[in-house]
Amino acid sequence: MKKETTTAYPINTLIENRWSPRVFGTEAISEEQLRVLFEAGRWAPSSNNHQPWVIIWGIKGTEAYDRIYSCLDEFNQSWANNAQALMLGGYKKTTPDGKDNFHALHDLGLFMGNVSVQAQQLGIALHQMAGVNYKKAMTEFAMPDNYHIATATAIGYYGGDLDKLSDDLQEEETKLRSRKSQHSFTFNGDFNEQIFEK
Repeated sequence: MKKETTTAYPINTLIENRWSPRVFGTEAISEEQLRVLFEAGRWAPSSNNHQPWVIIWGIKGTEAYDRIYSCLDEFNQSWANNAQALMLGGYKKTTPDGKDNFHALHDLGLFMGNVSVQAQQLGIALHQMAGVNYKKAMTEFAMPDNYHIATATAIGYYGGDLDKLSDDLQEEETKLRSRKSQHSFTFNGDFNEQIFEK
C-alpha cells in the first residue's frame, strides 16, 4: 500500500513517500539491517557532539522484543506486534560535566530523522510511538535516573494485511495524509498564536 502526499513544494522523494503504518509485511528484519539504520542515526548532528541518544532494540521472536513490547501502552500493544522489530529511544539528560542537557531530546529527534530517511531508502517502514510507559521501561532495562526513555518505534517492511487491524485502525491506515500549512507555523517576524492554532 502506498500513500499519496500532496506537497506544496517539491521535496526529496524519500521524505515524500514516508509514512507510519501500523501493519507490516512478514519479511524479517535482521540485525544487519538495524545496524545500517543505527549507523545512519549515529551520524546525526548533536549539541557539542555529545550524542546523548540511547537505543534499546529487539527482533521479533526474541526476549528483548517481548520486553520492549511489555512497556508499550495498551493501545500500541493492540497493533505493534505486527512489527518485525521494536526499539526504544532514550537519551542522557546530563552533559559529561553533569549539567542539564536541554538539547538532548532534540538530538534524539535528529538521530531518528536520519534513521527514518535511511529506512525509507531501504523500503523499511517505521512507526514512532509516544505511548510507552517510560517508568516501566527505565526499570525493565536498568537505566539510571539521569537518562530518559522518550519513544518507542515499530519497524518492518511496508505492506501488510489490513485485516490484522481493528476496523477503526484500518480506517486510520487508509485515510489521506495531511499536514498543517507552513503558514500556520512559520513566521518571518513575530509569532502569532491565533495563526498557529488554526
